[in-house]
Amino acid sequence: MQKSEIRKDYLLNKYVIITPGRLSRPRDISEQTILHREKTCVFCPTNIEKSLIVDQTTIKNKWQAIALKNKFPAVNLANKKAYGWQEVIVETPKHGVEMSQLTEAEILAVLQMYKKRTEEISKKKKLDYILVFKNKGSKAGASILHAHSQIFATNLLPPDVQEELTAARQYKNDNKKCPYCDIIKKESRGTRKIFADSNAVAIAPYASAFHYESWIFAKRHIDNITSLTDKELKSFAKILKRLLSKLLTIDVSYNFFMHQVISDKDQHFYIKIQPRESVWAGVELGSGLVINSISPEAAAKFYRK
Repeated sequence: MQKSEIRKDYLLNKYVIITPGRLSRPRDISEQTILHREKTCVFCPTNIEKSLIVDQTTIKNKWQAIALKNKFPAVNLANKKAYGWQEVIVETPKHGVEMSQLTEAEILAVLQMYKKRTEEISKKKKLDYILVFKNKGSKAGASILHAHSQIFATNLLPPDVQEELTAARQYKNDNKKCPYCDIIKKESRGTRKIFADSNAVAIAPYASAFHYESWIFAKRHIDNITSLTDKELKSFAKILKRLLSKLLTIDVSYNFFMHQVISDKDQHFYIKIQPRESVWAGVELGSGLVINSISPEAAAKFYRK
């Protein structure tokens, strides 16, 4: 049996116990995720409320991705007690097709929409934090089957994001260089590297908190998606297609997201993909320590096959 190992996050004061040996532990419970569509799909082309459309990207003069105002927002610009903005990005007109099943050109159109909407939303007053995220599968919080993602913007900078920014700034002050540029350099030479080209690199992070977790970095030091060039966007589309296609083979729910802080011009842009195959239980919720039985080295190997 492989020995367990406690690993610390690159920057944060968070710890993960990597436990490959636990994969062989006995189980007498199996869980199934069964999804049923109960109502008419609101994201299919004939059902989309035209008044909610704020933007779209096209391929061959047909829409590929549409941005909609969120009809049931948790935050809005008229509410001083919960100030913010929310949108839904419908990723394809085709129902029953996941992002992993889209072509690279179609995924590129979705990324272009993220870029367009981030740029537009950043112009709204007082919105400093823009989160682009996707929930795929019921275990990841998805409530509608039709492939979509969301944008959540607020004047509140979440504590976890602030903690990461502070740690990154401290690292840079101490070492005179970007911590993420250092992470890219180190991981690109090791067994946790998944894929790289001249514009982007995907890795399985050293202290992965989730089974098969992966991060996609821009190689160039840029702070948010609006700074990506067309070539860089194509690289991200290619890598996303590769990673999500592998997750489709094991039928796992996942979340991916990108943090973007408007006032911080020295972030390093990256996307986190966190599969939801494992469930955080008593140790994680009680102690804050995470147990992960899939090592990042094994996860990287899975993606590279």
